Amino acid sequence: MRYGAQVLFEDVSVSFIAGRRYGLTGPNGAGKSTFMRLLSGNLEPSKGAVVRPRKLSLLSQDQFAFDQHRVLDTVIMGNARLWGALSAREALYAQATLSDEDGMRLGELEGVVGEEDGYAAESDAAVLLQGLGVPEILHARRMGELQGGQKVRVLLAQALFGQPEALLLDEPTNHLDLDSIHWLEQFLLRYDGALLVISHDRHFLNRVCTHIADIDYQTVIVYTGGYDDMVLAKTQVRTQVEAQNVQREKKIAQLNDFIARFAAGTRSSQVQSRRKEVERLQLTELAKSNIARPFIKFEMLRPSGKHVLEAEGVAQAYGGSEALRGFTASVMRGEKVAILGRNGAGKTTLLQALLSGAESVPDALLRRTSSYEGAFRSAGAVRWGHEAQIGYFAQDHRALIASPAGGKCSLLEWLGQWDAAASNEELRGLLGQMLFQREEANKDIAVLSGGEAARLVFCRLMLQKPNVLVFDEPTNHLDLETINALNLALQRFQGTVLLVSHDEDLVEEVATRVWHLDGGNVEDFHGTYDAWQQQVEAAESLRA
Repeated sequence: MRYGAQVLFEDVSVSFIAGRRYGLTGPNGAGKSTFMRLLSGNLEPSKGAVVRPRKLSLLSQDQFAFDQHRVLDTVIMGNARLWGALSAREALYAQATLSDEDGMRLGELEGVVGEEDGYAAESDAAVLLQGLGVPEILHARRMGELQGGQKVRVLLAQALFGQPEALLLDEPTNHLDLDSIHWLEQFLLRYDGALLVISHDRHFLNRVCTHIADIDYQTVIVYTGGYDDMVLAKTQVRTQVEAQNVQREKKIAQLNDFIARFAAGTRSSQVQSRRKEVERLQLTELAKSNIARPFIKFEMLRPSGKHVLEAEGVAQAYGGSEALRGFTASVMRGEKVAILGRNGAGKTTLLQALLSGAESVPDALLRRTSSYEGAFRSAGAVRWGHEAQIGYFAQDHRALIASPAGGKCSLLEWLGQWDAAASNEELRGLLGQMLFQREEANKDIAVLSGGEAARLVFCRLMLQKPNVLVFDEPTNHLDLETINALNLALQRFQGTVLLVSHDEDLVEEVATRVWHLDGGNVEDFHGTYDAWQQQVEAAESLRA
């Protein structure tokens, strides 16, 4: 596939086998989504052919395409043959009278419905929806009535419906909480077709995938194992080739030295044989990888006091719904708290209730990043400790990036407003760490993609050097390399962290404490995510 002079991949021949689960990986811009569209038939290759099974399912990225349909019907549409038969049957039954020909057609349609398990379609669709966290009360509603995150779950259920022979999923874990991701993992582990999945969730890829199809060097290379296995194998192969090239370079230098010394002498036959050996020892050409790794390092201008945060009886309600009930906790310097719970449980509400009393986070900023109207905290007290300086990454992080004058604003101008003493070279250095090319420093912030906006917020946090980091879903728009860099940066950070994330590796490797929200209540667990999981599993086995 090529676009003008740009080659994404060339002469790729690869087979995806039923029973195997392939992760499709590669750096941003390598062509992962393009390759997925080629496999699905939504895009034609510049050269070559794609052979597909009869039943192939693709996760739809258009959240608005089904707004006029019921949620259950949208899921059933994942089986196009069944949905076509059901729609045609309904149209025939709506007629006042039926001809003999209509009767014959009805018989054929009933046969198709039977073959495709259509009589259990609604109950099967409901099971998928409930597993993905879409409650039964929404199943009969129109898609247009649902929120964005709920629509994504319905479209994922649509892709999973009807037991397709091949399943193509592009970022299926976006907008899913950890419980829903765990359910999806179990579902995919039982799936016996050919699965291809694009994901920036390393834990998910390691858990689900039997193989990784990596797009890099303008080709697709299939590795056995999960994502970590692929990285290891890829690194080993490249290291081996580089080592062989070093040895060959030494040998070629020795042979060329011999040729230069004796080319005009009496040892011409030996010179000729060495020339042939030089030709044979040509270096293996190493194609350039498109992978670019950012460098994130969070430092503190000065440490906070020992007691960072005190919350007492904090409660929050919106309309008649109580999102947070009597939350009390104390956070000490250096603690890293993961805030968990299903979507809609109130994780962002909790963060914003805590931040609403912080001098370093203006209320105007919280209002811009909130989906709710009105006050953020309806009851209770929040006290931030001595010298607590907060760096905030909102779930709607684009709202954090606004032009100070309301007009056009370059990346360099926007970043410079947070530290008047910082030189242009220091600012450019930070932008370079986060993979912004030198000329991109003059780009208008209004045209940044989601991932670029996130990287710019990281630049700001590295410039300001706060001692408390508050992150609300920071990985949503990041590639694997940036997520890994963020993971390491948070592990090494000496200050305090409050983190909402559905990235299991990030939570597992960073958190020293867990707050789990359920029904307005917060369970406060002093320990790692692994230890909390073990406690949950032990409690479930006791109940069973």
